This record gives sequence, C-alpha cells and structure tokens, in this order.
Amino acid sequence: MQTFTFPFELDDFQKEACDYITDGKSVVVCAPTGAGKTVIAEHAIHCAIHNNQRVFYTTPLKALSNQKFNDFSAKFGSDNVGLLTGDTSINRNAQIVVMTTEVFRNMLYGTNFGSVTENMKNVKYVILDEVHYMNDEDRGTVWEESIIYCPTNIQIVALSATVANAQQLTDWINTVHSDTRLVNTDFRPVPLRFFYFDSSQPNTILPLFTPSGQLNKKIKPEKKQFGRKKTPQRNIVKDVVRNLYEKDMLPAIYFTFSRRKCDEQMEKCSSLYLVTPQEQAQIKKIMDEYLAENPYLAKNKHIEYLLQGVASHHAGLLPGWKVLVEKLFQKGLIKVVFATETLAAGINMPARSTVISSISKRTDSGHRMLTASEFLQMSGRAGRRGMDEVGYVTIVGTPFQTPEEVAQLVLSDANPLESRFAPRYSMVSNLLQRFTLDEAKELILKSFGYFSSSSRLNPLLVQQEEINKKIEDISDFCCHHKLSHEDLKEYNKVRSIYVEHRKVYKTLLKQEKNKKHELPQEVMDFGKKTKELLEKMHSFQCDTCKLYKKHMKDIEVLVRYQQKQRKLEKQIEIERDIFWNKFLAHRQMLQDYGYLKDNYPTDKGVMISQIRAENEIFIAEIILSHILEDLTPYELAGVVCAITTEDLRVDNMPYLPIAPKTRKTLNKIKDIKRKLEKSQNDYDINAPMYINSYYSALIELWVQGYEWDDIIDQIDMGEGDIVRAFKRTIDVLRQFCTISNVPEALVFTAREAIDKINREPIDVD
Repeated sequence: MQTFTFPFELDDFQKEACDYITDGKSVVVCAPTGAGKTVIAEHAIHCAIHNNQRVFYTTPLKALSNQKFNDFSAKFGSDNVGLLTGDTSINRNAQIVVMTTEVFRNMLYGTNFGSVTENMKNVKYVILDEVHYMNDEDRGTVWEESIIYCPTNIQIVALSATVANAQQLTDWINTVHSDTRLVNTDFRPVPLRFFYFDSSQPNTILPLFTPSGQLNKKIKPEKKQFGRKKTPQRNIVKDVVRNLYEKDMLPAIYFTFSRRKCDEQMEKCSSLYLVTPQEQAQIKKIMDEYLAENPYLAKNKHIEYLLQGVASHHAGLLPGWKVLVEKLFQKGLIKVVFATETLAAGINMPARSTVISSISKRTDSGHRMLTASEFLQMSGRAGRRGMDEVGYVTIVGTPFQTPEEVAQLVLSDANPLESRFAPRYSMVSNLLQRFTLDEAKELILKSFGYFSSSSRLNPLLVQQEEINKKIEDISDFCCHHKLSHEDLKEYNKVRSIYVEHRKVYKTLLKQEKNKKHELPQEVMDFGKKTKELLEKMHSFQCDTCKLYKKHMKDIEVLVRYQQKQRKLEKQIEIERDIFWNKFLAHRQMLQDYGYLKDNYPTDKGVMISQIRAENEIFIAEIILSHILEDLTPYELAGVVCAITTEDLRVDNMPYLPIAPKTRKTLNKIKDIKRKLEKSQNDYDINAPMYINSYYSALIELWVQGYEWDDIIDQIDMGEGDIVRAFKRTIDVLRQFCTISNVPEALVFTAREAIDKINREPIDVD
C-alpha cells in the first residue's frame, strides 16, 4: 500500500502511526492536545481514497463534526465528504463521512439506519476522534459499544489525549477487535510554560517554577477573608488580561467554570482596548457580513464586546453566535475568549495562552479539584503550531487552593480511562434480536469494563486476602489442653448461665432472709442447680486457664471477620459480573412488560430497540399508552419537551402556564413514571425519567409561530439552553417518525411539530 506524503516533515510518532495504518493494523494514538493527531487521520483518509474505499470519521460533539466536515470538504472536495449528526444528513453515501460517535454506534445496531452490512459497505477505516471520551460519565459507553460491535475487517484509528492506561486500552481493542498497535507520546511541538497570578503582586505574572524545577518561592498564597469586613477586591480578571497583553501573550482562552462569570469577565475586560483600529475595522466587516446572513443575531447584546476584542463562549449562547466567535478567534481578531471547559474538547480555537481561573470547580455533588486529565485538556489548548515557539499557561491564585496544590496538579500524570459501559433497554433488545442469550453474554463480557475489572477488583481482593489471613491466624490458635473453639464456647455458655443463676439465687436468699420460716423447696432446688453449674464450670480446664480471656476475645473477633468475609465475597461476585447482572436486570424488566418473550423481542421489543433516549422503556410506554394521539403539534411539543428536559439546577423556577391538555397528559405520564420507578427499584435499575415542563410553555409558543425575541423574554435562561431543549425535543419527535409501531396520527403530528420547531435559530448548528 502506498505511503502518502505531506507538505511538511512528519514527527516520529506520526510516521509510526501512519506505517501501522499502511500495514493494515488498527492503531491507538495517545498524544497531547495540539500534537498533530489529525495528520494520522488524514493519512487513513488518503489510503481510503487511493484504494477507492470509504472512511468514517467520528467525533463526540456536533460542533466538532461540523468543523471537521467543513475542513475535509475544503481539503478533499465537498462531493467526497458527507455529514451525519442527530439532526443533519448530508451526502451520507460519500467516500468520507463525518458523524457523531452516537450515530456510528446506532449504525452498528442496524436500527433506523438500515442493515449493518449496508451501512458498513466498503468502509475500510473508522477514525474515533477524542476516544478518551470513554471516561464521560453519561456518554462513555457509546465508545465501548462502537469498538465492540465494529466489524473486525475495518481498521480502527483511535485518537486520544494522554491517558495513564493507554496500553490497557490497546490490549482491550486488540482482544475484542483486531491486531491493534499503540503509539504513545508525550511530545508537544509547542512546549508549555506555566505561570501563576498572585493578586498581591497585580502588575506581573510569576513563573510557577524556578529554572531548577522547584516551586517559585516569590508566589504567596491568597489570603482567606473572614467576617463581614472584606477589603475591596481588585479586578483580578482585568489584571490578568492586562499582564498578558503587556507581555505579548495574547490571544488567550480564559477558562472559567461558570457561564455567568464568563459574561461578567468579558464585560470587565471590554475597556482594555486590546485591538487596534485596523483590527476593529476587520472585526466589524466580518461581523456585518455574518449578521446579514444571520439577521436573528443582530440584537445580540455581546456585539459591542466583540468590537473590543473580547468574547464569551459557553452552552448558554446560540450556536450561530458561537460560530462567529470561533471564526474571529481563529483569525486572531478576538484577543481573549472567556470559556467554560467544553471549549477544551477539541474545537479548533488555537491560542498562545490559556488561563485557568481555579483548580477546583462546582459539580452537582459539591466542589472538587480538577482531575489531571481535565487540567491537561485545558492547558493543552495553549501554543499554536507554526506560530508560537512556546505556549503559556497561567493559573490564577484563589483562597481555596495553595501554590503547592497547583504545582502538584501541573506535574501530575493523566488519569486512567475508566469504563462507563452500561447495558440499557435498547441494547438488550438489539442484542437479543441478533444473538442468543449466551452469545449476548459473550459480547457483554467483551466490554472494557470487564477487561479492566481486575484493576477495579484489586483493592477488594487485597482486602479479602488480609481478612482471610486474619481468620487463618485466629483459627490456628494453640490450646495447651487440646481443646477446640467449640469446647471454649461450651465452657463460656455454662459460665454465663452460672453467673445468671448465682445472681438470681442471691436475690432469692435476700428476700427470704427476713421471713421466719425455712427456705421454700423451689429456692433450695434452684440453689442446688446453681451449685451443679459451678461444679460443671470447674470441670472445664478453661476455668483455670490464663489464656481464657484472650481466646474468648479472638473468637468474638473471628465472628466479625467471618461476617466481613461473607460481605466481601458477595461484593466481589457482584463487581465481577456487574455488567452481566445489569443486562439481566434490564432483560427481566423487558420481559415483565411484554417487550421480550423467550429471550426474543416481541413487536413492542423491536420498537424499543430503535429508541435512543435516557430511558427507552419510558418513551415506549408513553407511546403505547395512546395518550399522545389526540394532541395538537404545539401540545405534543410541550409534552415531549417536558419528558426530555432533565432536572435543572435553577433556584427560582418561574411558573409559565402550559396548555391544559399538555398538563393533563403530563399528569397521566406521571402515573406511567411511578409504575416504572417501582419496577426499576425492584431490579436495582438506575435509568432516569424526567417530567420537567420548564421549557414546555416556550416551545408551545414557538410552535404556534411566536418570534424568537418574544420567547427569550419569557425566561431568564441562556438562549443556547433553550435551543438545546428544543433540539432534544426534535430528536425524540424525529424518532416517533422512524420507529416501528407508532400510530400514523402521531407520526403526522410529530412531523408537523418538527417543521414548526426547526426554524432559525434552532436549525443553525
């Protein structure tokens, strides 16, 4: 096979990976952000074009897929490139098809996308970009499923940021797929230098390390302020940006873990005059042209800030607006973009500097420190290949972190990939449609989670070994009189009974003492019995043994260890078969609700195999209950929006009235949810179900034809969030039109609702 030449000299790791691809091997490439992994993907594309074969390029995000689609269209010709995302299908039979990883996984199931054979016809390479997304709590399972079900005649090119267990990942792909080689490098074409902003020295940023690699002693920790009398704070973000500007370290991505702060910080820095009049004129020209094409953005309140060379970039903004920000930043006209960490996920926005506002962030379960991998992803955006000799990373001091903690994080290695594999209702139905139960088990046991379970089990096994050793030591106790544990227990039993009897006998004697008659026969008999117990106790050799107390304590400890041992054995058994047990639990639920019979999907089961949602059985039960069929398009949109909107972290949720029929339908859905929750709890299944009408009133107004400005004025929430809620609604409505057994009337209403929702700005990616 031919090796393709590039207009520049390849780095050693790129050459090695390209050689493996040419030799017909699958490959895992682990390299830092910005090291040039895309070149390896392009080599696979060249190979496919040369041999008249097809190649799929998968990414974790629609925005990234759109970007790759545009890049490849410019490079390989738009006729040769297709795009498939949840709501876009362009030239799907092209030689090069860019798609989200979910779409690729769904193709392998052969559901809405036709047969697997047809889908994968003439496909020679699948490039899995950003494969470290396997670590993603919610979506990581998609990457595992894609690798497990990918036909073995297809070469996998897995591109990943640096991870600690790259070899383990490669070994797993080698086991479940085909001959796979690892190319692992920590090479960065543009090396990074780390700095620290200490607010007590606002006119400079300090190198984090000395030339000898020690933490810079000039850095002082931030003071914690207590009580009400807080000294007025300097404008830290403005100080940081001013320093970067004066030291010629712009353009920069300033990472902040709050959307509100991104916008606030952009406003604070707008008065710094970071752009020249010529650059401002260029920004205005590009912006005017873009707004003429997208007039719905003309009233955007961030326009004035773009002209000052600053912008914010987060999920609360309209996708079309973010595209404009990215365009201006790529041209070097935006000098600082204030972004949430999602920007670190592969979007092409090269910067000379990155600023990390804190090394801790807020999550649903409270504040936590950034992981080493998260820090690497963000810091890795610094340094533009071919433009910068060095990339700069500045960490801003806060009272909640010490300079030592920052240095430790900077020097930490990447985290290992962990399996997020999770059997779901649609997976169970899909597998049992194509395989026997035993074959399905074989596939489940191919998961990376099962493959890497030894590392998960190791701490438990070590614990088990320690407990077994302690039990063994206690069991091996040496009695001088050759007595067993049972003998000791028997003596202890007699001793306890004697002690009780003696106590009672003494009480009885006390009571009878004042009475002037002989002791009653019963008391004398009781005294005799007490004496017999004493003699019996004396007959045991334990009675005079000095080690009695020690041995008795050992037996008590032994019982506790044996309980621990049983508990641990159960836990190890569950952990070892955790994925298969989850599969069986989902299977049992499907069986109980009539979606499976004799381990094969019924008509209802075929339907559930085609649904893609947080909880497929919830959606299926709603459809099959026939409660959606007499709704209008706007009422249907309101209902579907409520069942696809997760619980939001909003303090004051405004009440917006929804249509009476929408409310009634949601009340009926609550009954379905309650019943399913009870069944799921019985089987220990954690598959969320939502009924959250936060956006329902908005989507009802939108479907009825209201303008975008009327919609966004109703609610204090980012426009991007509203767009995302509407797009999720479209995604489920679109499934109503393609899955089996959906009544025709509902399909018709769903199509009408989609047409009315999917207008500007919702239809802009």
